[in-house]
Amino acid sequence: MKARRLLAILGACAMFAAAGCGGSAPSGAAGAASGRDEGPVKIGALHPVSGSFAVDGLQMRRGAELAVEAINARGGIASLGGRKVELITGDTQGKVQVGQSEAQRLISEGAVGLVGTYQSAVSTNVAVVAERNRVPFVMDVTASDEIFNNGYRYSFRVQPGSTVIATAAARYLDEVSEEAGRPVEQVAFLHEQTDFGTAAARAFTAAARQRGIEVSPIISYDATSVSDFTAQVTQVKASGADVLAVAGYYGDSLLVSQAVASVKPDLDAVWGVSNGAFDQPMFVADAGANSELYFNTNYHYDANNPQTRELREEYQRRHGAPMRTGAVLAYDAVQVIAQAVEKAGSTDPERVRDAIAESEVDPLTVSDGPIRFADNGDNSNAVPVLTQVRNGRVTQVYPPEKAEAEPRYEVAW
Repeated sequence: MKARRLLAILGACAMFAAAGCGGSAPSGAAGAASGRDEGPVKIGALHPVSGSFAVDGLQMRRGAELAVEAINARGGIASLGGRKVELITGDTQGKVQVGQSEAQRLISEGAVGLVGTYQSAVSTNVAVVAERNRVPFVMDVTASDEIFNNGYRYSFRVQPGSTVIATAAARYLDEVSEEAGRPVEQVAFLHEQTDFGTAAARAFTAAARQRGIEVSPIISYDATSVSDFTAQVTQVKASGADVLAVAGYYGDSLLVSQAVASVKPDLDAVWGVSNGAFDQPMFVADAGANSELYFNTNYHYDANNPQTRELREEYQRRHGAPMRTGAVLAYDAVQVIAQAVEKAGSTDPERVRDAIAESEVDPLTVSDGPIRFADNGDNSNAVPVLTQVRNGRVTQVYPPEKAEAEPRYEVAW
């Protein structure tokens, strides 16, 4: 562990050599510390509210805002005399370097902790900033597991990681197809090419092959530039695969559904793996009938939780759109930091970090218990759930103890 922590610190030093990395405090640390001692308790939120992922980023910022409102409506931070909480925000623009600089800015403005960022590549750099500044970073949506192999002390994650989700996706597919009397034999895997999609494909392939399922072909693409998937889905059709698995973001996954409707491959199912579209109400609206029966294994808001339903109804009233799971995760992440400040009775980020490490926070997302962090910062109770679009509604269908209805695994194309 000491060696891993040393590597993490050396990596941070290399990245921030221009600012210096030795015995001295990080640049702006003194001003940030004094800014935390009075006035509202500041929590920083980093999401892409412009650029290709702005729809999801804005959803997540709004989810964080709702969490702050709820905390203040309860009286703020009681252990600090009722001090209110303030959300200070940064726009990553979906860019790694922008996310890094925005994280440093929010810390310099006195954030006791950060939440974010929706993209694994951005979170990777923000984690280094948080480690260098000794400020906790609670990731709402970040699939990549690599961050949690660095021995970082200040990085935490609410959602289940890529390996957990992809492994569950393979298991759920094996079990659901077997129960339906159409055991899957071959899966084609289509994935976006960054850390997120590549890690999902790798973990799914390993888990599927252990179950005797062939995964071929495996096709990658650039989510930021792709405009049509006719060629890729035609390749899938020619392969004879029973199932098409897709690990992608919203816009590219919507394009995949359009290509499936056009090419009409002979598939038993389209199976999302950490997919950013197939469990979203907006996907049902945008894809229409083409969305019916699409599956997705992912983190998901808990449709069986009355508090979650109430939150999503409030979001719908305010913003005129369904609240996505990412926004609910952002809500949970803010609650983690606020409850840690309450427990610590302090705005000292290091004391807040220690309180987060001992947290037990009731989530509004599907879970096997309260949010509780393992030594590496991962939420040990996070659990993936399988959803399916049924009669125009995203429905939890597997495993049985989390289901609203049974899965329908049948020829749809």
